[in-house]
Amino acid sequence: MASLTTGGDIEHLGIPKAVFVDDVDGFMQQPENDSPDTVIRRLDDLGSKYRFMEMNLLQKKKRLRGKLPDIQICLDMIEQLRKYRDNDTDMEANFLLSHNLYGKAIMPPTDKVCLWLGANVMLEYTLDEADELLRGNQSAAQKTLQKVVEDLDFLRDQITTTEVNMARLHNWAVKQKQQHNRK
Repeated sequence: MASLTTGGDIEHLGIPKAVFVDDVDGFMQQPENDSPDTVIRRLDDLGSKYRFMEMNLLQKKKRLRGKLPDIQICLDMIEQLRKYRDNDTDMEANFLLSHNLYGKAIMPPTDKVCLWLGANVMLEYTLDEADELLRGNQSAAQKTLQKVVEDLDFLRDQITTTEVNMARLHNWAVKQKQQHNRK
């Protein structure tokens, strides 16, 4: 059976690799390929699945790109807190209360910080523990972002291969009709 894809690629989230149809005549001789329209429809469905996966990966990429600056801001704040702690001076800060509404606070030197973990969970950490946790999160987010970019590149190649196959099959069908009309 001539399939339009090979098995899922373990390296790329199990995304099936699109097979390039080199010999359209031979491909159309396969029993499951009864008409060009059916095969083009199958290729179009495959292309739709690839585009859906691409959309999800693009959203994930956007979330990760938004997360990395937030982590860096937290790391910078930890560094500031360390600086004020080492100098044994109070830190004056403006913090967001509501949209466009800030409050002023004077904080004594501290060795502790609270981090939002998500799902309405906040935990208190020492500055060193918080730094270690945030650097680990930053590293994991960067690795995940790199993997998402690689998967997007792979997925775009599969979309291109699928679209080329559709074009080749369409051209083959037109050529077959022209030959049939000449007879």
